[in-house]
Amino acid sequence: MTDDSRLTRRSVIRTGAAAAGVSALAGCLSEGDEGESPNDDAAENGSTNDDGAAGDGSSGTDEDESSGSYSVSMPPVGAVEFDAVPEAWAANNGSWADMGIALGQSPPEAVYLASRYHTQYYDEIPGVSVDKSDMTSLWEGELTPEKFMGLAEDVDVFVNDPNFILGRTSSWEQSDIDLIEKTGTPFFANSIFSRGYDWHDYEYLSLYEAFEKLAEVFQQRERYEAIASLHDEFQTTLSDVVPARNERPSVAVMWGTEANMGEFSPYLIDEGTSFKQWRDLGVVDAFAETDVRDFHSSRGAVGYETLLDIDPDVLLFRGNEAKTADEFRKTIVAALESDTTARKLTAVQNGDVYRGGPLYQGPITNLVVTERAARQLYGVEKDLFDRQSVADIVAGDH
Repeated sequence: MTDDSRLTRRSVIRTGAAAAGVSALAGCLSEGDEGESPNDDAAENGSTNDDGAAGDGSSGTDEDESSGSYSVSMPPVGAVEFDAVPEAWAANNGSWADMGIALGQSPPEAVYLASRYHTQYYDEIPGVSVDKSDMTSLWEGELTPEKFMGLAEDVDVFVNDPNFILGRTSSWEQSDIDLIEKTGTPFFANSIFSRGYDWHDYEYLSLYEAFEKLAEVFQQRERYEAIASLHDEFQTTLSDVVPARNERPSVAVMWGTEANMGEFSPYLIDEGTSFKQWRDLGVVDAFAETDVRDFHSSRGAVGYETLLDIDPDVLLFRGNEAKTADEFRKTIVAALESDTTARKLTAVQNGDVYRGGPLYQGPITNLVVTERAARQLYGVEKDLFDRQSVADIVAGDH
């Protein structure tokens, strides 16, 4: 695409409403790999339906048939108007990036942290792959308006919740968001993975509600409906493999890496996309009926003695998705087995210690990690979804 054609396209993609502003809340995110900090993994404490499309059955899209323009509405950005379907784009995180791949789009030019976009999940889907070697991380030491302004020359839409940016930094102002949007590149997203941020005082969306909104942006309604239908079938299949409640294991979800063995950040399973697989599998939260408080609200930690008092059936450690199962066993599991207290835990003795899943899940990622979790917890051996069907949808052959 030439510079002239880029400017022509960019000049007709614009916001129909300014992004809602919030007061800045300083964040504390590690600039390194996923394993270094749990700060973006908040406990979610709201409630939305996460097993289908938007509850009112509407797409939130208005089209002007005479001009070919259309607008898509979503909190907090309001109505965003498009005169052409976006091509190049940037994404807040792996949840939105994965949605775009499911909709047959090219990978985003940038994500918040490329290290937390786990493209290895696509190895499960024939013919689907994403090379993120040249993908820009928006957070590299700091998150600056200048980086967004530079990207605005190359992308047609920032699939980023502007309130996430304002809430996670102390250096941004609403005027920075406004200035970036004046270039013709709008913001369009809602922070859906976490329910623990004070600044998120607007409606949350479930995974498939958010997915539907992005499908309208990219004008990929058929792909969305095909994936949503496959997801409905997947949920039915799950209901056949999930045992009765009194037979389900208790699980403890924690952030735990080699750097903090013996002092783990606990997470209570709640609403929101980052815990979707555990909710769908109906696990029992080992922390829920104890005095342990969620990390995001308390910044607290649990050690081996506390875990031994609770003694969960299964230990799930987040922050390890970049590791293979073998690498996880040789690091996290080996460290537990070598500790005189940790080795007494039922989960350690029974070999029920697993990777706890990614922070960010899109529709493809969710299918893969939920099936993985069903194998770990319930001994499921069969495939729970048709990988070729997913590949066909991505390719537009559904």
